Amino acid sequence: MIPQLPRNTNLTTNMDGKEVKLHGHWASPFVLRVIWSLKIKAVEYDYVEENLPKSPLLLQYNPVYKKIPVLVHHDKPIAESLVIMEYIDETWKQNPLLPQDPYERAKARFWAKFVDEKCVPAIMRVFSSTGEEQQKALTEVRENWKLMESGLEGKRFFGGEQIGFADVANAWIGYWTRIVQEVVGIKLIDEESVPLLAKWFRDILEIPLIK
Repeated sequence: MIPQLPRNTNLTTNMDGKEVKLHGHWASPFVLRVIWSLKIKAVEYDYVEENLPKSPLLLQYNPVYKKIPVLVHHDKPIAESLVIMEYIDETWKQNPLLPQDPYERAKARFWAKFVDEKCVPAIMRVFSSTGEEQQKALTEVRENWKLMESGLEGKRFFGGEQIGFADVANAWIGYWTRIVQEVVGIKLIDEESVPLLAKWFRDILEIPLIK
């Protein structure tokens, strides 16, 4: 199941003396991305749980999309989880998420976006449909897994031997896939057809900062 997020509302300060706050919701996988990034960087932050109705502060910080997650650093809000991850990586240089090589950086961004734009919608259709439509969605999910596996290029993680940007961005899908499988009773990942990706799912969820 998706791990419970911190519910501390006491303001903490980062090592640079500037306030860092994260507005999120305990069930959001996109918030998990940001939390994992902050953990990898060892950045202290204050977590603010958002519920419905949306708080005036959230609407103030994210008037365009009006949703979580929102990172607030020194009173400046940053929205959208992948954008926030890049901001964290550029602001706190320790334990870099993105590689130095421009081509490798581009690939990391590509596979993070691939999951959001291709994998997530297909999995949602498996969850929300039945019959023939569900089978079509399932076929699409499994085709996407094969494409995603090609991005590993024989490596343990997308970042190589150490987790990187694409790993942190996509690790939550392992939790989500397990939940959807349990709810709909359909096996989404066939280990025989995508053995390397199946191993990635297991390995990434065993990383101490991700568990």
